[in-house]
Amino acid sequence: MPTSADHPSPSAVEPPARSAAEGLGERISFEELVALIEGRLRAAGACEPVARELALNCASCERDGTLSHGVFRVRGYVDSLGRGWADGCAEPEVERAGGAFVRVDGRNGFSQPALAAAREEIAEAVREAGAAVVAIRDAHHFSALWPELESFARSGLVALGMIAGGKAAVIPPGARQRVFGTNPFGFATPAADADPVVFDFATSTMSHGDLQLHRNEGRSVPPGTGVDGDGEDCMDPAVILAEGGLSPFGGHKGALLSLMIETLAAGLTGAGFTVEIDAEAPAGAHTFRTGQLYIVIDPKRGSGDGFPGRVAELVGMLREAGMSRMPGDRRYARRRRAEVEGIPVTDDIRALRGEVSG
Repeated sequence: MPTSADHPSPSAVEPPARSAAEGLGERISFEELVALIEGRLRAAGACEPVARELALNCASCERDGTLSHGVFRVRGYVDSLGRGWADGCAEPEVERAGGAFVRVDGRNGFSQPALAAAREEIAEAVREAGAAVVAIRDAHHFSALWPELESFARSGLVALGMIAGGKAAVIPPGARQRVFGTNPFGFATPAADADPVVFDFATSTMSHGDLQLHRNEGRSVPPGTGVDGDGEDCMDPAVILAEGGLSPFGGHKGALLSLMIETLAAGLTGAGFTVEIDAEAPAGAHTFRTGQLYIVIDPKRGSGDGFPGRVAELVGMLREAGMSRMPGDRRYARRRRAEVEGIPVTDDIRALRGEVSG
């Protein structure tokens, strides 16, 4: 199966036309950024395969414009490695627990290497049973879901993923304290003659990373994003982070989706629930052990070879109806632009180089 760093196929949505030199600030290539991140992680104690997987993931997010899950996250990985909270050389234990069930113990390592270690078993389960349920526990997840899901879709598979655990950051309606993580959920499907349709969203109103970026940049958040320590609506991200909590999107609907994710990604996988993991983490920890559930499906078992074409038809109908931007369009446009012009160098990248204090 391809990795999340593979180049995309052509898509109907193109980035704005401009020359490689027009109005550009400093840029860095994808390969250079991967090497920069990998070197920093190796220096912090990660073994080569782990550092490589994490670097590809962070650089892919940065390249595609998902800055809250790109280089911004490297500091957290380094912190967890440095304090021994996460094992940068963990060797995941992969077990075929049933015809279509793959169980992975991350052994207190990171989630991307844990999933990578299971890919052969996942592929075998899909070949034999037409689907695979992948239950990962004891693996620190600190990034976006879409890179892993996109790689499955580029292999012609449909994939769903969800994560429970991490930092307790969400206060559901009626609760008086944080009980859920941001508990992301993602989906990816191939589409004929186009990039896969991929979405990935937190079940909170905003990801924890985006909330931190708003705080760091001195920006307020929209009403309804979160509450302060008294449970009142709050637009100050610093107060939400320090005293209150994020709200689930859609009120009780988002809260129930988060409940489902806790049940499946934590309860079913044998991982701890968010409040349990948060309670055991050392003060100031950035990464957290999580439970993750992936469901990978071979669509040919359901509708034959015509499935990608049917998805493309549906996308076409939606575009004709006025839905001009589909999930993933903006990421793919930024990716193509970065492949030509390079990735914009941010303060986080400069800090990684040691050029500014960070």
